[in-house]
Amino acid sequence: MKLRPILSLVALIVLASIVLPALPAQNNKQKESELRTVRGTVVDKEETPVDTAVVYLKNAHSQDIITHLSGSDGTFRFSGLDINVDYEIHAEKEGMTSATRSISNFDTRKEFVLTLRLDRKKSGK
Repeated sequence: MKLRPILSLVALIVLASIVLPALPAQNNKQKESELRTVRGTVVDKEETPVDTAVVYLKNAHSQDIITHLSGSDGTFRFSGLDINVDYEIHAEKEGMTSATRSISNFDTRKEFVLTLRLDRKKSGK
């Protein structure tokens, strides 16, 4: 009869060792699901990929700007972005710039794929 409480305690410990480690992983998945990615390609007027263009991503709330250089195939990628923030993105190279594109926090997509076309001269602000 005294064996039953010991078995119950052992069963509880085994169950806790299985369930508790899964909880932080679930929180990480929830946090990942609250992030978004913006990726795409920088091209010129002829739709040719442009390497080493500077791609500017501006957080509309904090006004912080993150930059990346486009790769040899014109691609860029920003990941780990807060889904609750609006962003603006554009590219520049050698006096040319793309239109500024907006990414709204009301848009629920987790991934944005954009083409940034260098089709206008950069204005001297």
